[in-house]
Amino acid sequence: MPTPLTDRPNIVLITTDQQRGDCLGIDGHPVVETPYLDELAARGVRFRSAYSACPQCVPARRTLLTGRTPEGHGVFNNSWMPLLDPTLPECLTAAGYHTHLAGKLHFWPRRKLYGFMSADWSDGPYGSLDGTLGDYGLFLRENGFTHPERAVRDHGVPVNGWKARPWHLDERLHFTNWVTQKSLDFLDRRDPTVPFFLNASYFHPHGPLTPPAAYWEMYIDRDLPAPITAEWSTEQTERHAGLPLESWRTVLTPEQMHRFRAGYYASITHIDDQIGVLLKALPENTIVIFTSDHGEMLGDHQWIRKTRALEASARIPFIVRFPKTMGIEAGQVRDEVVELMDIMPTCLDAAGVTVPGGVDGSSLLGLVRRTTPWREFLHGEIARQGGTDPATGMQYLTDGKQKYVWEPQTGREYFFDLENDPTESHELSGDPDRAGQIAEWRERLVARLRDRAEGFVKDGRLNPVARQPVLFAQRIIDAKRDWSRTLGITESDTL
Repeated sequence: MPTPLTDRPNIVLITTDQQRGDCLGIDGHPVVETPYLDELAARGVRFRSAYSACPQCVPARRTLLTGRTPEGHGVFNNSWMPLLDPTLPECLTAAGYHTHLAGKLHFWPRRKLYGFMSADWSDGPYGSLDGTLGDYGLFLRENGFTHPERAVRDHGVPVNGWKARPWHLDERLHFTNWVTQKSLDFLDRRDPTVPFFLNASYFHPHGPLTPPAAYWEMYIDRDLPAPITAEWSTEQTERHAGLPLESWRTVLTPEQMHRFRAGYYASITHIDDQIGVLLKALPENTIVIFTSDHGEMLGDHQWIRKTRALEASARIPFIVRFPKTMGIEAGQVRDEVVELMDIMPTCLDAAGVTVPGGVDGSSLLGLVRRTTPWREFLHGEIARQGGTDPATGMQYLTDGKQKYVWEPQTGREYFFDLENDPTESHELSGDPDRAGQIAEWRERLVARLRDRAEGFVKDGRLNPVARQPVLFAQRIIDAKRDWSRTLGITESDTL
């Protein structure tokens, strides 16, 4: 017999953008302070081997809300394509939940609700690619800013890159605070007769790294951990003036790196305090999920931003706190490999809603109740990001203990022993003592890619190819063309 609607749990999905998996106090980070998330983890379940299979904003968020892999939903990098698959809010809305988004969605077309009943939407403090600030811009206008799109850029910090400084406006006007306040507004006005689903979607610690001054001061004068350097990943040893602020490969002076990291950690603690405000407003019968779409290289191995298969980019924080009424043991720390695709089936399972066909993820309820077996490893991939560097596209496999990476454009392999080398300082693909292990992982990837249209496998072996992954199914291309005509925009407006 179906669970009565009034007995189903509320669900709050809290997401940050670009938060590394190691940036939690409870995970042992030497300086980052996240007391509210630490408490959430202590009262819930923390997954130490959680990953973003495609560590970039758009594909990761499509996976999160559909439960499908990039191959399943059709997007392998930040490409603006309509999402045609059933979404988590769509399924919960159909089941009688009151659903709402506060913050970033990062889908196209803009303002399409994708199953949410309502939204306080903005894709960030700088808005969408065309500068549209959404409801955050309306909020700033209501607070006296005639040109909000200029006001939020006055600090001079780019949306990607390493520059950081304190926020220049009142703290209450910060995007992070705005997401919290809009989440609280929804809780105040929600329908009290049905359960609710709220996605509180914070933009930071993605750049611009502009935390309020109180948080900046917490870190700027502290000793901060230096970025990881390794012989296998070092390309240059000295800083060269004139490097673009948003370049993926970055070598900074010690002072620049210190400010970069201080702004990043400060942004995380700022969000943590705002999450604390939100948590205090939630009813007892509420599932709380906290995660991020991907990590941040933060100077490790001379990279910044994301898109790498390395731990700093691909591993993410992942915490679930269940209501006591569900009878799930609190304080669990799980080492099984989990991914963003598992969120949708977990929420639907907990809500007593049928999981739609085509979902690739699995419900975590059987795992945390110790009643079902789990996957042995995870497959991740991302398309080449453009430009001249062929090594930006990659395929990878990991079980949280070992990791195998293959670059389709170059044919290069990487192998890491994460148990003994969690910072990936030692690349082992050339180690003869690891040849057997590497061959096993290679064959696993061959099995995953054997039938792919790109030609990744030929004659039973991995085959280096210059082609990008086949990004979009024809149904998505056709839908984009139809929607563009309806909206009166051109193809270039959506890139």
